Order: sequence, then C-alpha cells, then structure tokens
Amino acid sequence: MRGADDAPDDGAGTPPGAGTGTPDGWERLWTPHRMAYIKGEGKPTGPRAEDGCPFCRAPGLTDPEGLVVARGKTAYAVLNLYPYNSGHLLVCPYRHVSDYTGLDTDETAEIAALTQAGIHALTGAYSPQGFNVGMNLGTVAGAGIAAHLHQHIVPRWGGDTNFMSVIGQTKILPEMLEQTRVALAEHWPRG
Repeated sequence: MRGADDAPDDGAGTPPGAGTGTPDGWERLWTPHRMAYIKGEGKPTGPRAEDGCPFCRAPGLTDPEGLVVARGKTAYAVLNLYPYNSGHLLVCPYRHVSDYTGLDTDETAEIAALTQAGIHALTGAYSPQGFNVGMNLGTVAGAGIAAHLHQHIVPRWGGDTNFMSVIGQTKILPEMLEQTRVALAEHWPRG
C-alpha cells in the first residue's frame, strides 16, 4: 500500500507527501476570508478620510451591509470584520479623527455612552463573563487602522483563549457576523 511519503516527486521540487489534500497527520481549519486582513485590504492608504477609510465608509451603507449595530449623533457601533471573539464591537466617531484628545466633548460622551450600551447588548445577547475595552492609539500601539480612532469592546469567556488561538493562530467563531449584528441590535438598549 502506497502512503503519502511514498508519493513520487512531482518534478517541481515539491517533496513527496506535500500538497493540498495529501494526508500528513495534521488537521486544518481553513480560514481563507482572513487573507484580506493579512494583505491589508480595506485599510486606508493614507491618513485622510478620502484615502479609503472603512470607518468613514461603513456609516454610508445600510446597517446590514456595513455591519452597523447602532447609530448615534456623533458616533456609531459596528462589528469588527476580523473579531477576536464573537460580538467584538468597535465604537467609532463619524468624524475622521485619529487621536483621542482630538475628540470634542459630544463625541467623547457619545463614545462612552455607546460603549456602555454595547456592553449591555453583549451581556443580554451572549452573557460573557468579562470584557476587554480599550483603544490602540497609533500603529506602534497596535492600531490596525490608526487613522480613525475606534474603541474595542471584546466579550470574554473562560477558556476562550485555547490551543486554537494560541498555537494554531486560528479563532473559532460560532456564528456569522450578520447573525451577531442582528442579535446585538435586538438587545441594544432603547432610549
């Protein structure tokens, strides 16, 4: 019986047993949608709103298309396209501003109010055991899109960081973003 290691060389220098579909003892979870994130697709090409900022673009779409969960007067809540956990929300000012100290009083207050409302909605929809809430200001601080300030609200559960994310660098998400948006919109506090 011929095994994967007995496969002939393909003439292109590919070692025997290597290649898509060839059994090699490893289980794989394919996440091709993340390639857009890895390649930086959808990121602004510069510091201005006109440079393709996704946080300036999202509010101009319908809520389902833009994954917008809630809208305020100066800021809005949107799902992260590349979430750390299910329900990972971002609270963004409509205005294209990169620095927290550049927010005006109304924007600062509304970002805080939307953050509280997001925590309430996530608690009602998913009952997380904790949250990470914060901002990464600047690329060196970890901001993937540094040109447009955004606050993260990441729901957390015991055991949500396991071998898949630590070793496999793969996150398991139990539902599609569209389903998460609907659930959070339904649990968003009114008034």
